[in-house]
Amino acid sequence: MSNYLWKLNKERLHKTNLFLYSNFIKENFKVRTNCDFNEIWKWSVANPEDFWKSIWDFTNVKGDLGNKLLEKSGIFFKNKFFPDTKLNYADNLLKKNNEEPAIIFKSENGYRTMLTWKNLNINVAKISNWMKLNGVKKNDRIVAYLPNIPETVIAYLSTSAIGAIWSSCSPDFGTAGVIDRFSQIKPKILFIGDKYFYNGKKINVLERLSEIAEKVPTIEKVVIVPYPGTEIKKKKSLKIDTYTWNELLSNSNNKIQYTMLNFNDPLAILYSSGTTGKPKCICHGTGGVLLQHNKELQIHSDVKNKDRVFYFTTCGWMMWNWLVGSLSSGATILLFDGFPMYKKDDLLFEYASEEKATLFGVSAKYIDTLNNNGVFPKNNHDLSKLRTICSTGSPLSEDGFKYVYNKIKEDVHLASISGGTDIISCFVLGNLFQPVRSGEIQNKGLGMDVDVFDEKGFSAKNKKGELVCKKPFPSMPVKFWNDEGNKKYKSTYFEKYKNIWHHGDFAMITDNNGLIIFGRSDTTLNPGGVRLGTSEIYSIVDKFKEIQESIVIGQSWKNDIRIILFIVLNEKYNFSQELKNKIKNAIKENISPRHVPSKIIPVKEIPKTKNGKLVELAVKKTVEGEKINNLEAIANPDSLKQFKNIKELNE
Repeated sequence: MSNYLWKLNKERLHKTNLFLYSNFIKENFKVRTNCDFNEIWKWSVANPEDFWKSIWDFTNVKGDLGNKLLEKSGIFFKNKFFPDTKLNYADNLLKKNNEEPAIIFKSENGYRTMLTWKNLNINVAKISNWMKLNGVKKNDRIVAYLPNIPETVIAYLSTSAIGAIWSSCSPDFGTAGVIDRFSQIKPKILFIGDKYFYNGKKINVLERLSEIAEKVPTIEKVVIVPYPGTEIKKKKSLKIDTYTWNELLSNSNNKIQYTMLNFNDPLAILYSSGTTGKPKCICHGTGGVLLQHNKELQIHSDVKNKDRVFYFTTCGWMMWNWLVGSLSSGATILLFDGFPMYKKDDLLFEYASEEKATLFGVSAKYIDTLNNNGVFPKNNHDLSKLRTICSTGSPLSEDGFKYVYNKIKEDVHLASISGGTDIISCFVLGNLFQPVRSGEIQNKGLGMDVDVFDEKGFSAKNKKGELVCKKPFPSMPVKFWNDEGNKKYKSTYFEKYKNIWHHGDFAMITDNNGLIIFGRSDTTLNPGGVRLGTSEIYSIVDKFKEIQESIVIGQSWKNDIRIILFIVLNEKYNFSQELKNKIKNAIKENISPRHVPSKIIPVKEIPKTKNGKLVELAVKKTVEGEKINNLEAIANPDSLKQFKNIKELNE
């Protein structure tokens, strides 16, 4: 057994939700678990009906369960969980109605506001009743182009309260990106922010409204939402009805009328990143989202009543839906909007300290940046209430793991988690029965029959391969929007292996049943037929003090693949043959001689998605002269110009 970085002591272990859940299934489902996570996992995938019913019962879901737990089908995605169950998503998130804080918001400029559970309930009543008065019915689409502010959460819950379908984009998406997404789903109402702030700059969003309204003609009404702490300067005149948020709140009806829905009725539409084509509209079901998030937050992440949950996200990413899902636990959600390092590198830790965060969630890239910048949060902030740190977005390096324990907090559960928009949840994540080991995700999600397949489609341990899920689960998409005969759905997940979900991650299961994810399969480096995940290169290159960040691709070259590494230099350092040799030697000695880059090229900026993920495939396509169909998914699309017609890559 390899050494571990952290393990929960027995005294605290007995107070965890996982321990309580273990006793619950022992008593109610006669499962002998002995506090062994792998035993619980085996039971959960072998007995899906009992397992998902146990999540319903243990997390106190409100609704009418019905008699049938699973309608089986020979086709993976046609298995239907809880087919005759009735419930409402918002009803389950608004179980509390008291003066405790439900939402705390802080902007990069320091503006703070708080909303109690009582006020949250009142606001949801007013907005949902306004929507009903304006003809919104079950399954109508409501869209939001908003920052990560309390009003976004209110609009989401109001939409789900009446059985309409929610979809959102954050304001860092340009107009074309919003139109690309919203025009496909034909929404009835648009909630739009008037402005937002990023790194000290004020960005006007209202000036984009006319074009959006023109290009998405199904929008009948527009609601303008002022940025917290500011006022709307001017109400935009449009040919369609336009309201301000405050006008909606003048509605005197303070009682929420929940529409009961089927478990698999649509809750929200999320979008694939769209870096290789038009974004796919992934439609997620009401009950599947609720059950999965209850399981992941309460059992895997130990979120409890009155906890305070923070995740750095925008409402254009599935982690926003996950964060909002914490309300179902009775926890307070901490929203932050803006640049996470505005004027100070440890701004988010200042927020976590002030608000006594119990769960702190960020991207692996953010942790790497803190590490590279020498930020030492545990010296400057009171993180005594912090029990869990979550990392996602890309693989967290071994250095990232060590940095968390050395510089942030020694006694904390570091849960590296991974899943995606496709399942609005996680395939692999943390748990408190097992130790945290450097560079490893602790285990598979309960109820998720996750495996790694080799090239021949056989299960593989300690060998890199394709991440798959062998059995259905409740948070599978209920459908893709505008997908006749489920063609897109089938080709996205079921083309590689017959009737098995192929997720597109390159991964390995270790002897500890932990997982290591090496990056996306479609960007795996494959020179001479030897596969290597891009994260393995980054784990070496990111250690160089000369390098701020990097991106690596496999370039098709002379009937094979050669590795090209692009680097952004830190200030004060120059590109030299000596640095090139140092990088090549480090990769040769620590990874493999086969994966030493053929070329190392300095660039000014690395292209990323809106969520901070590297877009290796877009860089590869640009280098090879292919067209990128949807630049709107990229936060800094102009940066791709650097990769066109590089002379060195033609020799």
